[in-house]
Amino acid sequence: MVKMESTEEQDRKLVLEFCHLLEKSKQLFNGLRDLPQYGHRQWQAYFGRTFDVYTKLWKFQQQHRMVLDSKYGLKRWQIGEIASKIGQLYYHYYLRTSETNYLNEAYQFYAAIRGRAYYSRAAKEDRPDLMVKKLRYYARFIVVCLLLKKMKLVRELVTELEKQIQEYTNTYEPEDHLEWSLVLEEIKGFIKAEAAVAVLHADSNPIILSHRLSPLTTPPCERSPHMTLSLQEILIVGSACEQAKFSELTMDMFRMLQTLEREPTESATNPLSMSHGLHGHDASPAASRIPPYGVPGSKGFMENGRRDCRDNPHKYLLYKPSISQLLVFLASGFKELPLGGALLLYMSADGCFSTTKHPEDYGYELGGLGTSVKRDSVDGGGLSCRGKSYKENHCLYPGDLYPFTRRPMFIIIDSDNSFVFQHIPRYFGQPLVILMSPQDVPPAFQADVQHHGSLFTLFLHSPLTALCYICNVGDVPIHHWERCQTYVDRFITEASRLVTRCRIDEIEQGIGFIDSSYVQFFGDDFLRTLILRFVFCDVVLRLHRGFRGRHMRPRCEPQLPANELLEHPSLSHIIFQLASALDVRNHFSEGPECD
Repeated sequence: MVKMESTEEQDRKLVLEFCHLLEKSKQLFNGLRDLPQYGHRQWQAYFGRTFDVYTKLWKFQQQHRMVLDSKYGLKRWQIGEIASKIGQLYYHYYLRTSETNYLNEAYQFYAAIRGRAYYSRAAKEDRPDLMVKKLRYYARFIVVCLLLKKMKLVRELVTELEKQIQEYTNTYEPEDHLEWSLVLEEIKGFIKAEAAVAVLHADSNPIILSHRLSPLTTPPCERSPHMTLSLQEILIVGSACEQAKFSELTMDMFRMLQTLEREPTESATNPLSMSHGLHGHDASPAASRIPPYGVPGSKGFMENGRRDCRDNPHKYLLYKPSISQLLVFLASGFKELPLGGALLLYMSADGCFSTTKHPEDYGYELGGLGTSVKRDSVDGGGLSCRGKSYKENHCLYPGDLYPFTRRPMFIIIDSDNSFVFQHIPRYFGQPLVILMSPQDVPPAFQADVQHHGSLFTLFLHSPLTALCYICNVGDVPIHHWERCQTYVDRFITEASRLVTRCRIDEIEQGIGFIDSSYVQFFGDDFLRTLILRFVFCDVVLRLHRGFRGRHMRPRCEPQLPANELLEHPSLSHIIFQLASALDVRNHFSEGPECD
């Protein structure tokens, strides 16, 4: 009898401990939304504590599952909810650190929920709030799979989500059913827009290619002592009014964030991966996986003195921010820059156009970019976005960026009013490069690029995809794609050689062929890639018959040399060869016949 009471007492203590961990984990998780979204040190310790508690909670429910099943009445959807929270932790940690390995960790937990069918009985609980949790889980899992380019799984999840939304609507007739229908349509529209050009297997099934940076795709570079800067902080801002989006990611943001990340590595030795630690009656992620690479605030993390060891620059993603939010995040990135670091600002936005007839102040009288759209009309505002009035305080002017040029800055503007940013002065003598999109595209492409994402950003993301797109090549067999990619690689290599050659000629002959800002940024893999893909874009559009007029070509400041780089015969020749290989030579102006 004493032994029975002792066992019951132990079970009661286990249940109490589980309830304590569960409540504490919820409190910490809910507190995450109150943390500042910018800066580094302000949130690190809190994330560390939150990971710590979820480590204990996950391990605890694994070790004492039988007791919790019988004495607490632990349900499978409750286990799924814990796993979902851990997946969210990893995803948000990825957003805050830009380390793509954490994206893989989020995927592992979300995949476990689906694989173990933790939410399979949610509909039978007669709880609409539980069904909403299930729908949100699907939406989050789809975002992670999109970022990892697992498109086959994305399509499967969208089909499942559609069925779940239908079941939710039929069962509960909820007030938010239209919102979920909109979410579904957003996802479908995003997937359709993302597939600009299909690369096909021999059996005509599409192949999903990643466009993150890898050792194979990093442009070559002849190093010099002048290449002193590395990209450390990034702001990616998406404010285009009518562009395809999902989960506060516009298509341009989605493409650019991948362009500025290295290919993630699978965590094969991590004890919490889905192929490890699957002991016991439930093949769930093992607790020792949290945190895998060390979480700021925990003992295993390398503090700021070693931040240069990370794979990717730190970045912020801002969807239609207010001007005050944008400036705060810019200031935070500026503040966090280490010695020798550079800040990149990428903005995809509709133009705010000035009606001032004789502008004297290029910083504020030429217009700018709309940040968060305000459709309220303002009398005498003098600014418009596609015919709609803007409040002045929702426009980013070139002059707003002047204070941030105290540190090395690399700016990419993708807008129909991009050229107004070419006049930013270098008051402080720091390296400054501004890449500006064309302000117009041929009528045949206008409707598509407005919704499916900018052509300029597509060139910076995947040059070959962009070239196929403007030549109306909708699909390419994989063997042909790979052959064409060799021409793109050859172009990038030759352009890199020409940039280096310009600098050598400048030193040896005293002729300033290329601004020193480009040389200082050229040593960074990401910035070098962007510069060389910009050159590819400029050369292609200059030679393409459909892009006539200076407003249909990109600009940069400082200007890159024409004869020595942008109009160099060797680069034009490679483009003609590529066009012939794609059988689209007729889209390009006359030039030498290509083998």
